[in-house]
Amino acid sequence: MAKTYEVRTHGCQMNVHDSERISGLLEQAGYTDFAAVPDTERPENPDLVVFNTCAVRENASNKLYGNLGHLRPVKDKTPGMQIAVGGCLAQKDRSDIVSRAPWVDVVFGTHNVGSLPVLLERARHNAEAQVEILESLEVFPSTLPTRRDSAYSGWVSISVGCNNTCTFCIVPALRGKEKDRRPGEILNEVKALVDQGVVEITLLGQNVNTYGVEFGDRQAFSKLLRACGEIEGLERVRFTSPHPAAFTDDVIEAMAETPNVMPSLHMPLQSGSDKVLKDMRRSYRSKKFLGIIDKVRERMPDAAITTDIIVGFPGETEEDFQGTLDVVEKSRFSSAFTFQYSIRPGTPAATMDGQIPKEVVQERFERLIELQERVSWAGNREQEGRTVEVLVAPAEGRKDAETNRMSGRARDNRLVHFAVPEGAERPRPGDMVTVEVTYGAPHHLVADSGLDGGTYDVRRTRGGDAWQALQDAASAGTPAGAAKPAVALGMPSIGKPDTPAPSAPACGIG
Repeated sequence: MAKTYEVRTHGCQMNVHDSERISGLLEQAGYTDFAAVPDTERPENPDLVVFNTCAVRENASNKLYGNLGHLRPVKDKTPGMQIAVGGCLAQKDRSDIVSRAPWVDVVFGTHNVGSLPVLLERARHNAEAQVEILESLEVFPSTLPTRRDSAYSGWVSISVGCNNTCTFCIVPALRGKEKDRRPGEILNEVKALVDQGVVEITLLGQNVNTYGVEFGDRQAFSKLLRACGEIEGLERVRFTSPHPAAFTDDVIEAMAETPNVMPSLHMPLQSGSDKVLKDMRRSYRSKKFLGIIDKVRERMPDAAITTDIIVGFPGETEEDFQGTLDVVEKSRFSSAFTFQYSIRPGTPAATMDGQIPKEVVQERFERLIELQERVSWAGNREQEGRTVEVLVAPAEGRKDAETNRMSGRARDNRLVHFAVPEGAERPRPGDMVTVEVTYGAPHHLVADSGLDGGTYDVRRTRGGDAWQALQDAASAGTPAGAAKPAVALGMPSIGKPDTPAPSAPACGIG
């Protein structure tokens, strides 16, 4: 039997996409996904476990070393088993990982994901750990083989790295300066994904809206969105994450005027206090942030806007925190990713004066959560009675089976649990369903309209066809949902190479 592998991913969407590259590389090298091996044939443990790590949160290191500790006895009783550690924490800790966990075989960084198969073989041959960390990007990740997680939805990196210097963030030190792909390469990848049945793509970058900085085109990102709108068969385009300081009106116009660009926006606030934003080196202020929100809603009244917020940044006063509450109230975010500030070694904020006591941070955090819950619920109640189109997912609701509901995302990215009427067509993941919202809960929408003879329409899509093809091809005994798209061999340029762009024509917590 071929060697089996398991990739454990922590962190942002960039890491999730990197894990797809890692899986593609391993399968090209002859490994088999441990989860896809039939129950009757699956060994007790995989031959290889890869940790794709995050360094943004304070407990990231503790989580990694705790997981490595749990694996040590497993490795001891599994002859030939290997453990590899990659991602941002690997880029940061380097050989310290092997010093603390000598049973680790390979440590690789964010800039040399493509080296993993060679490093594994070298570690096996030399019977000693291999640590390889490059200081700059060796090969743009999108040229590497990929094993995507979804048949109908895909990530597309448009840039890697970050040119900002936020005092709380270590990502620029670990991912490097921003490197942009050429527009033609990106669009070729998107078209290739659509040809495989993908109906939804998410453009990825540490700061997607600064895309084009390398080739001097300030409107490159809005042009890219419009170009995606011209790709036949591509039904939904999303992106994450933009930076408020670089968010320009041409992007808002492109979103509003391009039908397949979804009316959803993740806009990281971090703090509503201008003083704290200055201390964070966030080059915008609350007035500018609220102005962006107003412009987006003026052009797209039904847009759902989400955000990131850090509570308890060094020096944050009660007045500063109230500023955050005020902006949250005015912005009416559909949801928010909220974080209690924690020291990230290696960042300027880690040594700042005015570190806030834990109990103060916790109390403020709870007040923020209470406010955002109220705002989110009010926004979701406003959706009641509206007709929404849902892109069906394999399983997004914990109670879907017992309630005979299925789940998916509306165009504005709200999670929708919808009932399937008895005797009605049951959609496949990747299909579209049109339903009416019957209840807005704090964190999701319920659409049981079909049960009373109301709106319930299924539209079969190429995405659903792609998902079904995988299920049909899966061997007997394969665990449900384990089937994934075949490995794609990267995205070299197609046709003529891009000509240099003239001056005119998305990890960390952004």
